[in-house]
Amino acid sequence: MTTIDRRQFLRTSITAVGASLAFGVPAQARVRRLASDQVTLGRSAVTIARLGLGTGSNNGQVQRDLGMDGFRRLIHEAFDRGITYIDTADNYKTHEMVREAIKGLPREKLFIQSKMPWDHGDGPTKPQETLDRYRRELGTEYIDSLLLHCATKHSWPADLRPMMDAFDQAKAKGAIRLKGVSCHGLPALTAATDVDWCDVHLARVNAQGHHMDGAAGQWSEPGNRDAAMKEIGAMHAKGRGIIGMKLVGNGDFTNADDREKALKFAMTCGCVDAVVMGFKSVAELDEAIGRMNRILAEAA
Repeated sequence: MTTIDRRQFLRTSITAVGASLAFGVPAQARVRRLASDQVTLGRSAVTIARLGLGTGSNNGQVQRDLGMDGFRRLIHEAFDRGITYIDTADNYKTHEMVREAIKGLPREKLFIQSKMPWDHGDGPTKPQETLDRYRRELGTEYIDSLLLHCATKHSWPADLRPMMDAFDQAKAKGAIRLKGVSCHGLPALTAATDVDWCDVHLARVNAQGHHMDGAAGQWSEPGNRDAAMKEIGAMHAKGRGIIGMKLVGNGDFTNADDREKALKFAMTCGCVDAVVMGFKSVAELDEAIGRMNRILAEAA
């Protein structure tokens, strides 16, 4: 079977599964949605696969441990299934692996998101030079989305203004397509709601509130889910693109029922455009695709 034939077979199979799961729903009410759909991020004109492949499990160690051949296979198998969104970051030390893995794939069909830390490295003082390094490491002229990585303080919009200005300049030059932030902690998340500078938010979302944004720090606190989702909903209402992360509680949801609940919540909360999950195998990827397709069909 040729590569093209194989890709077509996979896409047809996934579509057929989605259709069979939707059987019994009145035709006029049925809208087939899939993990591989290209969805628009907020009110931007930029599209992204509904499900993304993360490369930062255990800060990237899980993906690095696959080795180059294993990582390349995972990226190509994901692409064959329509999963074209790749999430990386300087911290994960996977830029070069992504560059090698995407060789032979059409760049225009990929969505690559990276992140620049504000608290170490050259990003805070030399953001443009750091972005140029990212592009060299990734082997791409542009990055689809670049985020300020792991904002933790309510004051981050003022504290990180030089980096934000540099991102603006990079976007104007076409070096990045979208800009935004990933927040760790409710103080930073609350501030982000009011920052119209953001095109994209990478936000922690899961039904259990585990590893979501707490009031006093980065990590989960009892009852913080509703407070965090209130902010995420307000961001979405303002037209920001919302990408959900930590769906499986930073990898802690090893029980299938927990993973089911997490994906169902993200797919039905009404304020998440796409999600990213870290995978270490094609089997994990296929489980997530199948689960998401079924949840989407049931919610149609």
